[in-house]
Amino acid sequence: MVSAGLAVSLAGCGGAATVAPSFAPGTPAHPRAVIVVARDFAFDPPVVDLVPGETVTFQVVNGGLVTHEAIVGDGPVQDAWEAAEAAVANSPPGPTPAVSVPPEVAGLRVVVGSGQRADVTWMVPGTAPTGAGGWFLGCHIPGHFALGMVVPVRFVDPDGVPLPTG
Repeated sequence: MVSAGLAVSLAGCGGAATVAPSFAPGTPAHPRAVIVVARDFAFDPPVVDLVPGETVTFQVVNGGLVTHEAIVGDGPVQDAWEAAEAAVANSPPGPTPAVSVPPEVAGLRVVVGSGQRADVTWMVPGTAPTGAGGWFLGCHIPGHFALGMVVPVRFVDPDGVPLPTG
């Protein structure tokens, strides 16, 4: 399972909790910009900070040479997209095939072509930190996740203090 392996590899990071810079949480009228750069094969920043219940606009910039996606969600969301993308892994050359997952494991998905930027406004679920196993931002274009295109989502309060998670 993708989430189980990821949890084990991230668990080894340990150490003291770091505090993110404080910021004003986004509102529906004024979403907070969360800038994510996708490269071949990594994301920047190395951790995405979100405040439960805030409204954010993910600005996903693809600085890589191939199509990337940013999937935001917990382990079951990441597993669902990994399975959906794996089903089209050996597609013939051409446009990236359309894939989907059931709504209950959809999370947030942003697909971005090479050299492009896509913006998606989204409300962070207020219950997100209570989910077991944590949340992640990952790319599930076939092979990308395995090459390291995944970073953790850290839930914080408006002062940047990490919140306890499930």
